[in-house]
Parts: sequence; C-alpha cells; structure tokens
Amino acid sequence: MIVAYDEQYLDDVMKNLGEAMDYAVNYCKIDIDSFMDLFISTEFAEKIEKGIPKYVSGISGTELVMEVFLKANSMSEFPRCQIEYDYSQEYWCGWILAYYQWYTRRSFKEIKKYITMKEIVKLYPTLHEASEMKFIDTLNAIIRKKTFSTHLQLQRKIRGFSQRELAEKVGISVRTLQQYEIRAKDINKAAGITLLLLSNVLGCRIEDLLEYDD
Repeated sequence: MIVAYDEQYLDDVMKNLGEAMDYAVNYCKIDIDSFMDLFISTEFAEKIEKGIPKYVSGISGTELVMEVFLKANSMSEFPRCQIEYDYSQEYWCGWILAYYQWYTRRSFKEIKKYITMKEIVKLYPTLHEASEMKFIDTLNAIIRKKTFSTHLQLQRKIRGFSQRELAEKVGISVRTLQQYEIRAKDINKAAGITLLLLSNVLGCRIEDLLEYDD
C-alpha cells in the first residue's frame, strides 16, 4: 500500500490533528463539523494527505488551527496556546481520524461525505479504548451501509417501480419509503403489515427486504 508519508510520521500527524480538534472546539469554541469544513476548504487537509513536511510534522495542531482560521478569514485573535491537551473526545476524534485517513488513503473530504465529526464523537464512548483497527472496521461498515443499495431499493428497481409508484401501491408516503431506502429508518423495525404489503407488491419474501450486518 502506497501512502503519502512514512509511518514514522504518523504519530505526529495523529497528535497534531487531535490537538487541532481539541483547540478549535474547546478553546476557540467552534463547532467541530464547522472546523472540519474549514480544514478541508482551506486545503490544509490536502496538504497533510500529500505528505507536505510542514503540515505532517513541522507545526503543532494549535498552529494548524490558526493557519486554517487566518486563511478562511474567520478569526484573527486566538485564545492562549496550550502546552498540553487533555485526551478529550474531540482530541480522540482528530487523532483517530488521522490514522483512518493514512491507513485507508481516503481523503478527508471523501470521509466527510459519509460521516460527520459529530457522528465520530458519538463513537468515542465505545471505541476510544479499542484498537485503531476496530475503529477502521467500524467506520468502513458505516460507509458500506451508506453506499450500498438497500435490499428494498434493489427489489424495487428489479420490478421497475418508481418510489412514488411503489409507495402508492403499498399505501405509505414517498418520504417513508425514501427513509427506508437510505437507512434513515430501520426497515427491520417496520410494521409487519408494511413489510407484508411491500413483499406482496414486489413479489418477494419479507426476508428479502430486511437488512443484515456483514
């Protein structure tokens, strides 16, 4: 696997991105997803992805935040720099995200398409003491669920129904059908009568509509 920078620098990047998230959220008082958006839009994320030495190990996380804000013209005065940072949930988010990006070679921008920083924060209680590989497996599973078609969507397309046509035949709203298809609602918890009607209209078994973990 070809990576942008050698593994010997990975610890620096993880610590710096952890420090950056902690400083941005807990000291500069900016929303964690808003900072992530700025980090990506100002192209500092790309500089790390490309392994540019200054941003891999040449500046601290605090200095990275300052450069991001200055380029984005969103802040010109900053809270006092910290010497040490607590291992907060925000620190962990930046720390583990840096590892995930390095290991998978997905860009930060691509990762952000599938999961928000707030969603990563929610993983902190169960994963912050787990191995890095456990996080990778968890995040990959989340991305697979968001990118793979649901069984309902596959069955609908096989039968040639539009979402509106199927919703009308079953007697549910188009919005509800859409939520099942994008996994915003868990079809495994749908009312039995809804599952029965869907399976009848689609000519499949109820089991063919349910979602199962890998």
